[in-house]
Amino acid sequence: MLKITELRRGADGRNPQATNAANYDEAKATPYPKLPDPLRSNKGKKISKPGRWWKDRRPEILEHFDREVYGRMPKVTPAVRWEVTATMRETEAEIPVIKKILRGHVDNSAYPQIKVEIELTLVTPAAETQVPVVIELSFTNFARRDTTWQKLILERGWGYAILAPTSIQPDNGAGLTQGIIGLVNKGQPRGLEDWGALRAWAWGASRALDYFSTDAAVDSARVALAGHSRYGKAAAVAMAYDQRFSVAFLSSSGAGGVKLHRRYYGEQVENVAAPNEYHWMAGNYLKYAGPLTANDLPVDAHHLIALCAPRPVFISSGDQGDGWVDAKGMFLAGAGAEPVYRLLGKRGLGTAEFPTLETSLTNGEIAFRQHRGGHTPGPNWPVFLDFAGRYWK
Repeated sequence: MLKITELRRGADGRNPQATNAANYDEAKATPYPKLPDPLRSNKGKKISKPGRWWKDRRPEILEHFDREVYGRMPKVTPAVRWEVTATMRETEAEIPVIKKILRGHVDNSAYPQIKVEIELTLVTPAAETQVPVVIELSFTNFARRDTTWQKLILERGWGYAILAPTSIQPDNGAGLTQGIIGLVNKGQPRGLEDWGALRAWAWGASRALDYFSTDAAVDSARVALAGHSRYGKAAAVAMAYDQRFSVAFLSSSGAGGVKLHRRYYGEQVENVAAPNEYHWMAGNYLKYAGPLTANDLPVDAHHLIALCAPRPVFISSGDQGDGWVDAKGMFLAGAGAEPVYRLLGKRGLGTAEFPTLETSLTNGEIAFRQHRGGHTPGPNWPVFLDFAGRYWK
C-alpha cells in the first residue's frame, strides 16, 4: 500500500559490536536540525494567543498524529457496558479497601465473530467519600511483582486501578484483525491511517474513565494515568487525546512515547517500525523507516507533550540499563513543549540543561526525574505521587 520495497534496519540495543549497534554516545546524538516549533502553524504563522492554540494549532497537531503517527480512531466506536463481576472487602497495607473486578463488554453486534472484554480492577479505601484514582496500564501480573506503589497510593487515601491493555487490543501485528481494531474493521486488515495498538489502548483507558464517572467511590475529575515502557507510550497518547485525565506518570516511554524521534540515541523510528512493534502505530508511520526519515515527521515528541497542556505530566527514566529509552531525549521533548505551557499560563521544566541524576524538576507542570536503577518505574513513584498531590489537595 505504501509502495515501499524495504525498511531500514533498526538499531541493535543488545550487541555493541553489531554494525547497526545502538548509539549511546552523546557526541553523536544530535545530528537533527532545529525542532519544529509547536507554536508555529502549518502555514508558518506564529501562535501567540491561547485561543488560537485551542482553535487552530492544537487541531493541526492532532491531525498530524492521526495521519502519520498513531492512526485515526474511527468516528464511531462500539459502546462499552461495564459490569462489576466481583466486589470484595479486603485489607491492603493495613488499610480496609473495597476491590472491584470489572469487565467492559464491548458491543460486537455489528461483527459477532470478534469479542472484546476489557479487564479492569479498581481498589479504593473503604470510606464513604469520593477519592482520586491512579490507573496503571499494566503488563499481565506486572503489578503483583511490585506492590509498593499501591501501598503508597492507599496511604494517601487515594485509590488505584489496573487496566490490562492486551484485553483491549493484542500486542502483536497478527492481532490487528482482532481486538477493538479488528472488531471495528470487521476482521479486515487496516488502512494506512487506521489506528494502531497505542491509540487503541488509549481508547480503552478513556472507557475506564467513563466508568469512573459513574462510580460513587471515584472522583473522576482527579484520575491520573501511569504507564511504563510501551504502556508509558500508551499513557502519553491517552493523556494527549483525552483532556479529562488530570495528570500523567510517563515512565521510560522511549520512541513513540515522549523521546524525540529526531535524536540519534537508543531506540529509533526504525525499531518502532520493525515487525515486533509496527502494530503500535499507523501504517503511514512505516514511511519514516523507508524512503523518509525521522527528520521528515511533521511532529515529534514535544508536540505530544504539548497536547497534554496545561495539565501536569511527570516524565520518568532510569539510568544504567535504561539507555534505550533515552532519558535526555525525553527531557528535551519536555523542554520543547514548554512554550505551549507558558502560553497557557503554566510552567514547564524551567531549564534546557539536562539535570544530574536524581534531580527532581517538579516545580512546573512539566516534571522530569531520572532515578538510579534500570528499566523500572519503582524509584520515581514517591516523587510522582508528591507531584500529583500538589494538584489534588
